[in-house]
Amino acid sequence: MIEVQNLVKEFQHTVAVNDISFSVKSGTIFGLLGPNGAGKTTTIRTVLNIIKPTSGKVLFNGEPIKKNFLNQIGYLPEERGLYKKSKVIDVIAYFAQLKNMSRSQAISEADTWLNKLNIKQYRNNKLEELSKGNQQKIQFITAVIHNPDLMIFDEPFAGFDPINQQEIRELIFSFISAGKIIILSTHQMETAEKLCSEIFLINKGKEVTSGNLARIKRDFGGNHVEIKYNGNVSFLSSMDEVVKLDTYNNYAEIELKDIVEPSVFLKKIIDKIELTHFSVIEPTLNSIFINLIEQN
Repeated sequence: MIEVQNLVKEFQHTVAVNDISFSVKSGTIFGLLGPNGAGKTTTIRTVLNIIKPTSGKVLFNGEPIKKNFLNQIGYLPEERGLYKKSKVIDVIAYFAQLKNMSRSQAISEADTWLNKLNIKQYRNNKLEELSKGNQQKIQFITAVIHNPDLMIFDEPFAGFDPINQQEIRELIFSFISAGKIIILSTHQMETAEKLCSEIFLINKGKEVTSGNLARIKRDFGGNHVEIKYNGNVSFLSSMDEVVKLDTYNNYAEIELKDIVEPSVFLKKIIDKIELTHFSVIEPTLNSIFINLIEQN
């Protein structure tokens, strides 16, 4: 388990992280979410022991994170930190050896990962000769090659096309099946919604909300339905039951008053429009995110 307790980090006159606390258990993908400048990277750097907190604690399995723990942590930064003039195999082996792997073990594991990610043919190429997506794969390998217990991924899908995104998602889920702890930092709510079971939303250095994603959706969800239709739905906006109407091309999302039963609402509109689909929906994490950030 990783625990962050009452973490505060100040830079001169700026409080970058303001008294936040959370914990992440093994076998969990934990979303550290927030807009740019919210304090996510500062929190990550404190967890990694790169910077010291002004106050508060970071514990890994009940103990402060010290040098001997760092080999159990894998970090994928948002911005690449690779040596572009060096060969792929040498770069991977170098980073693996920094995590206390032998040269021979590093080479063997590197070849396994290059094959797994379908880039074995670039083994002896220089990094600068690879596409951005394949460079990101190399960065990913350097973060996980030593089989860490805690993995921190900062915008891990940047630079990937949809096929490679799916490939990395499947690998992340395999890590969870193996009991790893994963902290995913992103401002892409759709990504977090697909992957995370627990989230911590931070803005201006402070906690906005945190906990189980399904519970948060219930708490902030409201009463929403979606319809697909043929015809004109402008009449919906004037109905007493409707709080908000968002229409698209033959598709609409409708927020109902809390006291309105969706089934009753359906009966009221079914004779007024040709419906091809009607369902009760929960709000997206993106809409919750926007609403909470605007409130804070």
